[in-house]
Amino acid sequence: MTWSPDQYLKFERQRAQPALDLLARLPVRPGQLGIDLGCGPGNSTEMMRARLPDAELAGLDNSPEMIAAAQERMPGTAFALADAAAWAAEEGEEYDVIFSNAALQWVPDHAALFPNLLRRLKPGGVLAVQMPDNLDEPAHALMRRVAAEGPWAGVLAKAAGQRTPRQRAEWYYGLLAGQAADVEVWITIYHHPLAEGADGVVEWFRGSGLRPFLAPLDEGQRAGFLARYREEVARAYPALADGTVLLPFPRLFILATR
Repeated sequence: MTWSPDQYLKFERQRAQPALDLLARLPVRPGQLGIDLGCGPGNSTEMMRARLPDAELAGLDNSPEMIAAAQERMPGTAFALADAAAWAAEEGEEYDVIFSNAALQWVPDHAALFPNLLRRLKPGGVLAVQMPDNLDEPAHALMRRVAAEGPWAGVLAKAAGQRTPRQRAEWYYGLLAGQAADVEVWITIYHHPLAEGADGVVEWFRGSGLRPFLAPLDEGQRAGFLARYREEVARAYPALADGTVLLPFPRLFILATR
């Protein structure tokens, strides 16, 4: 399952706001060492650089396409093709800031992942994570329904399981509270205006949540799936008078200090 940097960046401004809100909470100190986990095409790393101008930064992602785009966007930054879970479990250099924006929902076993990330911090270092909290939203429920009811149901039987099961804010707090000096968790619901209406909602998720459902399909199946999904989305997200759809998007934030 590959990632398309161009598709993901179609809504770069809207996707950037949660990252900016989280980065605004980071302490800025001289000589910091930071890493962006699931850096994608480098847009979040670029925002991280703006917040921490004097820090030594690196990024990693498990998509060759995303790493190539990140290297083109921020030449001279140490981007690596790697798996976040394996990196977290390694022994290695400790960091002042471990940042991840809308990536760790794709990484399994959070019960092991998050404590491992905390251990990769220096004393006083900060783990800052934002993940979509939207698996119960209509857009995702409709993906699962269309997948289960269409002629592609057999092909897509395992598609919904590719994203890590959703955990509530209190679960993450309980996981980290005994190991961190301070933990904050909160949820913000963004309402992203999409001028393209239902088509905009489909295009948004083609760059993220729809990928596991579309990747196994051939071209004809993919077109059929998207057409049926768009019909359902248009009913679930009625447009405003000017054709705009406000897409509600809950996001979970975690800020843990070692």
